[in-house]
Amino acid sequence: MRCFVAVDLSDEAREAIAAAQARLRAAGPRADVAWVDAAKLHLTLKFLGEVAESALAGLRATLDEVADRHAAFALVAGGMGGFPSRTRPRVLWAGLTDGLREIGRLAADVERACAALGWAMEARPFRGHVTIGRVRSPRGLSRVVNALGTLENARFGAWTVREIVLYRSHLRGSAGSIYEPLARILLGG
Repeated sequence: MRCFVAVDLSDEAREAIAAAQARLRAAGPRADVAWVDAAKLHLTLKFLGEVAESALAGLRATLDEVADRHAAFALVAGGMGGFPSRTRPRVLWAGLTDGLREIGRLAADVERACAALGWAMEARPFRGHVTIGRVRSPRGLSRVVNALGTLENARFGAWTVREIVLYRSHLRGSAGSIYEPLARILLGG
């Protein structure tokens, strides 16, 4: 089963990011972008890929240990951009403006713990973000990129992170995927 570890957004942040995403979609209605459904918006800490059912108990126990080492903390979402760059994006994202140190430490701890269980370490440094769209081709993208520039300093809301979530991703072909929470693990600290 395909799995990932994430932090959920507050309803306020999700709605604000979805509204900004709608502005981008309206700016480039013919853009070849696979937009992420607002209900699926989240902040990924670690994408695991395929996880054997027999590995779930050990993974859950490890994530419990990680969560115990971290206290709840505040996050603030704001700004939009693209990877690898705003002018030539392959991924469109909403960013974070506060709580960066705390989310970075949590992500690094999850990364190290998963590596100890045999998952490959991510080669790129962690950059906390919420993926809002994946660019399939540059067709119609220029208007989206221009609109993206107007949202660089947008604010999307603050919330307290109190848990990490182990999700299973059910692939559904062209209908997209469905995310099933397998475990909600409270931060301790």
